[in-house]
Amino acid sequence: MNHLKTDRDCPSGEGFSTPTLEDKVAFLSDTRSYDGSAGTVEVRQTHMSWVFLAGDYVFKLKKPVRFPYLDFSTIAKRHMACRAEVELNRRLAPDVYIGAIPLCVSVDGLAIGEGAAVVDWVVKMHRLNEGRMLDRLIAQGTADRHCLDAIALRLADFYRKANPVFLRPEVYFRQWSLNLQQNRTVLLNPRFNLAPGLVRYLDVLLQKFLSRHEKLLLGRLEQRRIVDGHGDLRPEHIWLGDGVKIIDCVEFNARLRALDPLEEIAYLDLECEHLGMKGVGDYIRPRIMRALHDGPPSLLFYFYRCYRAMLRARLSIAHLLAPHPRTPEKWRPQALAYLRIAAADARRLETALRRQADRKAAYPRAGGVWLPRGGAHKIGPGPCRASGRALHGTAIRYR
Repeated sequence: MNHLKTDRDCPSGEGFSTPTLEDKVAFLSDTRSYDGSAGTVEVRQTHMSWVFLAGDYVFKLKKPVRFPYLDFSTIAKRHMACRAEVELNRRLAPDVYIGAIPLCVSVDGLAIGEGAAVVDWVVKMHRLNEGRMLDRLIAQGTADRHCLDAIALRLADFYRKANPVFLRPEVYFRQWSLNLQQNRTVLLNPRFNLAPGLVRYLDVLLQKFLSRHEKLLLGRLEQRRIVDGHGDLRPEHIWLGDGVKIIDCVEFNARLRALDPLEEIAYLDLECEHLGMKGVGDYIRPRIMRALHDGPPSLLFYFYRCYRAMLRARLSIAHLLAPHPRTPEKWRPQALAYLRIAAADARRLETALRRQADRKAAYPRAGGVWLPRGGAHKIGPGPCRASGRALHGTAIRYR
């Protein structure tokens, strides 16, 4: 483990150098750093991490960056983030995450797991066959009903066991308003020229939903439907092989994991559609909701999907705000693609809002809820109990 040679004294006077980020990346990119266990090392980069695929293992080195939503600026903070990543991801991939491993330095150079001084931390994982990730299966046309059944079962079990998140109602609702404002500010930036008329239409519709359905959103919070979820439930994070393993949750910000399971399902549905596979949400949503004894209305699902599509458009185009963005030609077309999906969701949301308004006009004393003879089921934000058992109107509708 002699990849980094000493050429300057470290401040502590121990006789070895203080490695830079470039030193660490070079060391972890070298096959000799892994005791011969890695024939090759594939290196990948995200805006917050370097990822090294070495033989049967993956090592993730967090960049020393600070953003409004995360802080990896010190070794101690990166250590905490590595430990959190391992602990949180073991909920859905318990045998994938091995641990947080120190990156050390001595007079002989850098080494993984041993040395005189810890200079950083890496997350060590077992390497998964990427051909079995859901995004690859979608691209190959081999993602089928059996895959979706397995995903639905895994997620239902996860959400049943997930810890509820306790927030003050005013804080939760204010965050929704802030989310829409952040989307609006970035997407309407004139330098991007992202169909401003469409963006304003989508923003006004989502704001209208918030103003009309504050009780629905706060009801989800009151019913303990907001849980400590995954936070980034995309097809490229779902592995289907010997069971279902879901990796790469949001470890750096608990607020971004405080989600309604219905919103996470809407996000997964959106991402699958973006890759070319429609109808995932229509298939897994009723199965997961029945398992959770939950019956949220369709319009909430459409709201979540439309909001998420706008968020993905914003995150895509925001790459161009960086001084030196990677693959700059990618982000505007991607943002526009998400806005097109948001427009389709907006039409469905508008239809649902119109139907609800019509029901309110026809049945003002029922608040717009149509109650069939005998009270068989209720369309609304929660389950209806009759004869001692829960009946879920929305789940019946999607069968």
